[in-house]
Amino acid sequence: MAGSEIEAELDKSQDKKNETEIRLTEEKDQAAESDQAQREFRSESEPQEKLIKLPLTRIRSIMKTDPDVKIASHDAVVILAKAAELFIQNLSREAAEKTLRDKRKTVSRKHLDDVLDARDKYAFLEGVIESFED
Repeated sequence: MAGSEIEAELDKSQDKKNETEIRLTEEKDQAAESDQAQREFRSESEPQEKLIKLPLTRIRSIMKTDPDVKIASHDAVVILAKAAELFIQNLSREAAEKTLRDKRKTVSRKHLDDVLDARDKYAFLEGVIESFED
């Protein structure tokens, strides 16, 4: 082999080596991106239950008391639990605000009743609260 042929072979060998290194680097980058995506997915899905304070099994069993509900998916239970929490927070906040407007320190049943009567969005609760009287 002549010197130029050897140099050509060395150049080809070096090019293949460079291509291999580039491919390995790209594969490592893709693996790192995949790992990052998995970590982000876990971080998004794990706190999902931590943000929910109501017991999901209890929510599921309440959902199943409806004869139309055969199976309740986990996502449906989580969404319903979060909606219930937000509803309770909103109703509690409004009752607490009513208590402060009345210059009281303790939220009473009367404050809750006043909020329920004053807001149309709570009309669906008419009669339900009375059924829980002491």
